[in-house]
Amino acid sequence: MIQKTFKLRNLLLHLFFWAFLIALPILLGPNTNSNNPEEIRRSYFWIFYMTSFTVINIPFFYLNTEILLPKLLRSKGVIVYLITLIAAIVFMLYVHEELFHWVYAHFFPGNHSGGGARRGALMRMIFQLLFYAAIGTSYRLISDRMKEDEQVKEQENERLKSELSFLRSQISPHFMFNVLNSVVSLSRRKPEMVEPVVVKLSELMRYMIYETNDSIVPISKELTYLESYIDLQKIRFGNDIDIQFKHQIGPQSSSIEPMLLIPFVENAFKHGVGFIENPTIEIELKDTSKELTFHVANKKGAVLNEKKDESSGIGLANVKRRLELLYPTNHELTVKESDSDFEITLTIQHI
Repeated sequence: MIQKTFKLRNLLLHLFFWAFLIALPILLGPNTNSNNPEEIRRSYFWIFYMTSFTVINIPFFYLNTEILLPKLLRSKGVIVYLITLIAAIVFMLYVHEELFHWVYAHFFPGNHSGGGARRGALMRMIFQLLFYAAIGTSYRLISDRMKEDEQVKEQENERLKSELSFLRSQISPHFMFNVLNSVVSLSRRKPEMVEPVVVKLSELMRYMIYETNDSIVPISKELTYLESYIDLQKIRFGNDIDIQFKHQIGPQSSSIEPMLLIPFVENAFKHGVGFIENPTIEIELKDTSKELTFHVANKKGAVLNEKKDESSGIGLANVKRRLELLYPTNHELTVKESDSDFEITLTIQHI
């Protein structure tokens, strides 16, 4: 779509450029309001000749920009290019001579000299050919540079999309792995609670399968997803943990990358329960017209010298990288950690 728009804009620019140059002899031509028929005829002669000459220069312009510069210059070198360009200019001089003779004979029948006019036209023609060659070369160099910049930008965008797609695909199995571990643990301690947990799990999976394919989702949907996950954890832990979840979003909530907030909550439940006295997890989500603020705090226990599983740390590292890709200049992530507490605060400025 972007490439088609660029081509259309380029085509319109070319049409305007040539329309302006073709009309220029008419706009700046000699005065045709004279009462002298000979002077009027001569004025129309120059207008017609210069307009016709501009038209026949169009193939010369594109010969230079579309064939000589991109193909001959790059493959054969400067010397071959200059020789070919000079040959094209000589050919155009011949075309000029024939055109001038034909137009002059049409406007001044019986007068075949036109010596002074011919010399003046020849000088104009040489100047115009050099002008078109210079303009064409400048246009080609600028156009090639713009195309290279566009290609670099597209390649960078594709690389970022690929990386973002990989990060999204990475977070889903990581999340499901942790949730299924929770279900297994619950089935051993509270088998009667497995059914409601599976129902909540199906809601989470529905969101992950059908909603996360979109690049952005309304914050209200992400909030519903967070609530389902927190409800699942409440079923799992019951009264063993104090979970506080506050949220405030406006009637017209903004959008966000799907599953961007869940790794912070998942991390709090992963490291904020266990051998901890009075475990507490505080979660707060606030969305205004200017910014989104997300805060998660949890108590933590002493770090034991135990081997971590390979998925440990994937969630937070993943979301940090996604924030760098999606909100490079308009987000702030603050992490505070002590021996007994861990908290993060994420702020995303709405643009």
